[in-house]
Amino acid sequence: MPCPGSVDSRGCSRVTTAPSSPAWKAVLFDLDGTLADTIELILLSYRHTMRTHLGEAPPDERFLATIGIPLPRQLADFARDAAEAERMRTTYVEYQREIHDDLVQPFPGAASALATLRERGTSLAVVTSKRSGVARRTLECCELWQSLDTVVCADEVERPKPDPEPVHLALDRLGLAHEANQVLFVGDSPFDLCAGRAAGTHTAAALWGPFSREVLAAEEPDFYLSDLEGVLHTSPSWS
Repeated sequence: MPCPGSVDSRGCSRVTTAPSSPAWKAVLFDLDGTLADTIELILLSYRHTMRTHLGEAPPDERFLATIGIPLPRQLADFARDAAEAERMRTTYVEYQREIHDDLVQPFPGAASALATLRERGTSLAVVTSKRSGVARRTLECCELWQSLDTVVCADEVERPKPDPEPVHLALDRLGLAHEANQVLFVGDSPFDLCAGRAAGTHTAAALWGPFSREVLAAEEPDFYLSDLEGVLHTSPSWS
């Protein structure tokens, strides 16, 4: 991909690679909308679920605005009671399982960006609001599973994103609990950026996801990235 899709949070011109710039000790990524292009999968599953239980699907924008938090919390906003929310979850999960592998793909540059970061000695992790089984399947379909040092999922924590707990868990697993300021968290949702900032990491807003730059700007990310290669042109010294 062409020279970097990375600009700092002050709107400065594109940063260039400097050989002497220190590498991140770790880069953490969100999964849906950041590494994996799953938006069509998510919307088809949402529409099917809403039509099954409500007769029609509310506007896509209502569901897209909640991408980045766990599915049960997303569906609770549409259900009339807790029992219906659980039935919706079952419908959503079963339908998505049927169509998942045909619709999931990595965003352009994902594999090469991870490979380059690994060559630099940077540890790699995913911090996602998916549950463990489907998160692994998504990463395997994208051929990214083997590139990661750890994956933190919603069912491994008590308080998922936007709480910093899953980010702290990733840092603990990577041995960087006291070096969060040498870590970058890349995500496409305000929930990602909020969690990363609260955990003490630098944050980068992925502009190829469903959230607008204006929405992401409210979380004051250190960097804005227009593509995954952009992460290669960021550094702790530039934020």
